Amino acid sequence: MIRLILLFLVLAIIFGIFGFTGIAVGFAAIAKVLFYVFLALLVISVLGSVLRRV
Repeated sequence: MIRLILLFLVLAIIFGIFGFTGIAVGFAAIAKVLFYVFLALLVISVLGSVLRRV
């Protein structure tokens, strides 16, 4: 999932450099959503692992 975040972030930067701001904003929004999904899954995984040991 981190690869997807980095891919969309790089694409947003490239399209922003070339002036395609609408596309760049879309890719940046997708990268942002994927980052928050990844962060939520990470927190759930860590909490599940900690609670399982207790």
